[in-house]
Amino acid sequence: MAENVYIVKGSFDMGRNKNQPFTKELIAKDEKDAIERVYSLMGSKHGVERRYLKITKVEKLSPDKVTNLVVKGQLAAKEK
Repeated sequence: MAENVYIVKGSFDMGRNKNQPFTKELIAKDEKDAIERVYSLMGSKHGVERRYLKITKVEKLSPDKVTNLVVKGQLAAKEK
């Protein structure tokens, strides 16, 4: 199955800062996989439990609209 680039937007509760917004660009198989990867990333990086994450938008991005340099590098590596 081909992987695509997705942008996931939402917010999470962190200490006094309620509704801290976030935007993640990542490579995933489908929308469900993108959401699972965001849960995993936010949990490991910020220690946020899934119940405190509120995902508001998931959409597919075309490769030319990617702004995250890590994702751009991953796409370039897959093209070789």
